[in-house]
Amino acid sequence: MDKVNENIETVSVWIDIATDFATEYGFQILGAIVFLLIGLVVINWIGNRLITFAQLKNIDVTLSQFLGSVVKAVLIVLLIIITLGNFGVSIAPLIALAGAVTFGATLALQGPISNFGAGIAIILTRPFVIGNVITVQGVSGVVDRITLGITFLTGEDGERIAVPNKEIVGQVIVNSMEVRIVESNFCIAADVDPNRVIKLVQEAVTKVIGDENTQPPQVGIQDFTYGGLVIGTRVWVPGLQYFEDRYVINAAIYGALHENGIKLMKFDGTSLALPPLNADTNPATPPPV
Repeated sequence: MDKVNENIETVSVWIDIATDFATEYGFQILGAIVFLLIGLVVINWIGNRLITFAQLKNIDVTLSQFLGSVVKAVLIVLLIIITLGNFGVSIAPLIALAGAVTFGATLALQGPISNFGAGIAIILTRPFVIGNVITVQGVSGVVDRITLGITFLTGEDGERIAVPNKEIVGQVIVNSMEVRIVESNFCIAADVDPNRVIKLVQEAVTKVIGDENTQPPQVGIQDFTYGGLVIGTRVWVPGLQYFEDRYVINAAIYGALHENGIKLMKFDGTSLALPPLNADTNPATPPPV
């Protein structure tokens, strides 16, 4: 019986403590919760309005979203500090603890953090934007989405390519905007009229690409080789169908040459492999005859 009475007294003490605490701090806690919830709603509204305003000013979508997220994060931190201050909580120890945690996380997460830093650099410097066709680190595709850690590309076959941002910053980036250039070359004998060949190729290429681009195809004498001429072509095509158009263009060029009796240059029955006769390379040795 004594044990039961002792338990009852203990429960009564805890009830009294809880009652006193609720009486003294209940409305303060409730007010802080309401203040916090209202603050979060207002911060979310401010962030969304900032993003909308930035987009109305034709600021890049990725940059707009990044600025909105940064503003939200800063305002949320200030809101938490104000809320804790209303309870008389000292902020200094929390700041010191946050600093220690941040330092440890920085050492443990160097890879992801470097990606985030590179992502901020990409968003601020804007070497490319959503919709551009880029080539970096041996991969090509249309920029679909830029996040702080990863840039997502869409390849010609519809594959989704994720490139860590740290692999982009500091590398050579080829930005073709929304188009790429199909470059081809072939060799004809020196006694063939190059002007006739150039005209035939221009007509053939124009037929297959239609009105896809306002930039006209370029065809001309690209180089000189042993006993012949190297004809080069440069055609602008949409980035998402680069290889498809490349094959169609090459087939059209070959068909136009074949129909008009123009043969590719050969040596001893073997098709000539074009030597790299450019200003930056050494002269190639003549093929055996």
